[in-house]
Amino acid sequence: MRSGCPINLTLEALGDRWSLLVIRDVMFGNRRHFRELLTRSEEGIASNILADRLKRLTAAGLLSRADDPTHEQKGIYSLTERAIELVPLLAQMGAWGRRHFPVTEELSIRAQLLEEGGPAMWERFMEDLRALHLGAPRNRRGPTVLEQLTVAFEEARARAPSPAKAHTKTKTKRARP
Repeated sequence: MRSGCPINLTLEALGDRWSLLVIRDVMFGNRRHFRELLTRSEEGIASNILADRLKRLTAAGLLSRADDPTHEQKGIYSLTERAIELVPLLAQMGAWGRRHFPVTEELSIRAQLLEEGGPAMWERFMEDLRALHLGAPRNRRGPTVLEQLTVAFEEARARAPSPAKAHTKTKTKRARP
């Protein structure tokens, strides 16, 4: 029998690795289609696992699925209010991970900005997500928090050495006496 512990119940809804990563990719990467979630995940999720997690997250009320008007067999996934309210939790997880693990700049820049921006930024981000995913009105002008996070990510990615360059540099260093 399941306990009524709020941590246990949260883990039952989100506790596997892939569920949180799917929510992360919808939330921070604005990946809303199955194919985008499958091909653009840094962790390389398998299609059968992704399909299962999308079904679970939809059944748990964390995602909703609507038919894509541009293609009858595609769906568009959106965050629900429940998932949007995970922003503070994900911000804290990102901050904790940055403190305790060796991270790359491009994959941790959004966590850094959310940590530095604190609860005020999290509230603005949730407002922006409500406008994007739920059709709520946006009460501010200027770039959204998602746009700011995306620009920072792209700038960090541009500064990062490409895997080919890193491999060449490593190879060159080993070749020298």
